[in-house]
Amino acid sequence: MNYKIKIITIPVMVCGGAVLAYYLMRRKAATMVDAAVLEVLEAGFSKLQASDSKSLLKKYLTREVFDNLKNKKTSFGSTLLDVIQSGIENLDSGVGIYAPDAEAYTVFADLFDPIIEDYHNGFKKTDKHPPKNWGDVETLGNLDPTSEFIVSTRVRCGRSLEGYPFNPCLTEAQYKEMEEKVSSTLSGLEGELKGTFYPLTGMSKETQQQLIDDHFLFKEGDRFLQAANACRFWPTGRGIYHNENKTFLVWCNEEDHLRIISMQMGGDLKQVYKRLVNAVNDIEKRIPFSHHDRLGFLTFCPTNLGTTVRASVHIKLPKLAADKAKLEEVAAKYHLQVRGTRGEHTEAEGGVYDISNKRRMGLTEYEAVKEMYDGIAELIKIEKSL
Repeated sequence: MNYKIKIITIPVMVCGGAVLAYYLMRRKAATMVDAAVLEVLEAGFSKLQASDSKSLLKKYLTREVFDNLKNKKTSFGSTLLDVIQSGIENLDSGVGIYAPDAEAYTVFADLFDPIIEDYHNGFKKTDKHPPKNWGDVETLGNLDPTSEFIVSTRVRCGRSLEGYPFNPCLTEAQYKEMEEKVSSTLSGLEGELKGTFYPLTGMSKETQQQLIDDHFLFKEGDRFLQAANACRFWPTGRGIYHNENKTFLVWCNEEDHLRIISMQMGGDLKQVYKRLVNAVNDIEKRIPFSHHDRLGFLTFCPTNLGTTVRASVHIKLPKLAADKAKLEEVAAKYHLQVRGTRGEHTEAEGGVYDISNKRRMGLTEYEAVKEMYDGIAELIKIEKSL
């Protein structure tokens, strides 16, 4: 008996096609921006355009750029709304955007690149940030040996841990994992950097009060960070480390994954900078940091990209400060930023200003600090001559 075996392939093909179509549809849905998000984006864009906001966001978010970016998403699911929501909610922002994850700098480059160029003194999208270079620490010195003008000196840098998104995309489990990594890494520091890590979760009232008295304790984010969705699961994963002399400090998961800070009273920038360099080099051996070939070290806020270094002094300049416009003019000449005593969005208390380098990109770590060093020296010289 002859049997004919008939192989039916069409249903299998149809089935395979259906599966492929299903996955393509799912993939498209995963990369599509929700209608509700688009609606909020449109309303936010209209609000921004109708405002008298002086932010860099308003300056560069044209209708063309907006239409080009509003339907884009990163692999973490971040949309244009995640990037601009703080600037829309806070129309008095100076910049107005944050990167919810490292990919955002590429996916939303049409907005980030011109803002980076404007803020970082002409750092174009064709420019490349130089490799890390701390320079010769010994060439710096004490800016105010008699302590007539400078109250204190501080140098800090931000670092993001490789393999983790930024605050708005972090899960609660990731926050806990990062805190454990940071805590165990810092416990290995020796010499003058040796100290204690204090988790914000379960912190005793006594420890909390001590850290407040030392001006070390950071609070849940300000309205700019709140609007950027950077304070989720608070206080999980957040912590503070400081050495015994209270001249070295690390903030874990405040605005950035890590804020590494060296500080002391007086104007000895050399000592402060040297301590920071030693600390960062030591920590970097133990934890890999997120770095971009063109943008340098990656941070949540685009103003901190590149070196991420902010070198600052608390300084009394009563004569110059009597003419705020003159103070701002001289500071701008040396690429310095003038803030209130307690930093951004605060007032000067008792005539004490926080003055720091503004440029962080397109120059080395040493050059950024030297720029501040030269600028402060010039401000003191002018103050003395008035």
